[in-house]
Amino acid sequence: MKRPFQQGPTISDETRNFVNGLPDVYPGFKSRFIETSGATIHVRIGGSGPPLVLLHGFPQTGAEWHKIAPELAKQFTLIIPDLRGYGFSSAPKGDPTLYSKRSMAEDVIDVLDELGYINPVRIVGHDRGARVTYRLALDHPHRVERVALIDIAPTLCMWDGMNATSAMKVYHWMFLAQPYPFPERLITPESEYYVNHTLASWTRDKTVAPFAGRPLAHYKANFGRREYIHAACQDYRAGQTHDLDHDRASRDAGQTIQCPTYILWGEAGIPAAGGPLKQWRETFAPQAEGSALDCGHFTPEEDPDGTLAALLPFLTR
Repeated sequence: MKRPFQQGPTISDETRNFVNGLPDVYPGFKSRFIETSGATIHVRIGGSGPPLVLLHGFPQTGAEWHKIAPELAKQFTLIIPDLRGYGFSSAPKGDPTLYSKRSMAEDVIDVLDELGYINPVRIVGHDRGARVTYRLALDHPHRVERVALIDIAPTLCMWDGMNATSAMKVYHWMFLAQPYPFPERLITPESEYYVNHTLASWTRDKTVAPFAGRPLAHYKANFGRREYIHAACQDYRAGQTHDLDHDRASRDAGQTIQCPTYILWGEAGIPAAGGPLKQWRETFAPQAEGSALDCGHFTPEEDPDGTLAALLPFLTR
């Protein structure tokens, strides 16, 4: 069931100039700004068919899905937000609770409500977007039909299983969560280097080649703004505090994801060594199915064909 879309808020000249200064990664898609309870969320909408929400990761924006969106748009109406604090969405100032995955999930619910999608939807999330996805599925089970989570283990498993090997691989979890303004001060003067290093280091081939051109311009521009570097740090501060607390509360209450769940990961990705499918089945998704791809962390951009081959049969059942 869908109600007519209502135009969102008027954006500032600063935001408009920033948007217009970057190349279009989704030709033919509509772009909207929607006021939620805690932010102004930029969302791209395109394709036809049942709704499919795509939620990006760090240090990326909604541009992440550009390689697989054309194929998905043949069967789905794609709803591609920039998470709060990323891309063209606003970056609220305040306590890290503003960047908890529960708060970000509320943004998604508000966007869906505004667009008129009140029935359960399919959601695919990668990295931080996958953390938003599973929190939404736990908090709002009546709003999800099926979910796919790309290259993450539950936040609870990440922190509880931290050791010397994993800490070196996910050093950014500890670094970005340090108190303000330590990480912000270190990243700001070298933001382009930081983005290039982070992206390359999590790919299988240790290169930014999968992101070259228009999407890389978006990622660098996003991290070229002081308030968005701060927002990303707040995102990870929330991960070390509020998100972890929410996961523990859900586990202690016996909460699990009720809808069909697919776990996709890269064999050279971040969670592969911990056995992500087993971790999900033992925590929040006992019914989960899944598979691995021969790539690193960024499956939609490193292996778009493999990502589509894995996700489409699950999404179209």
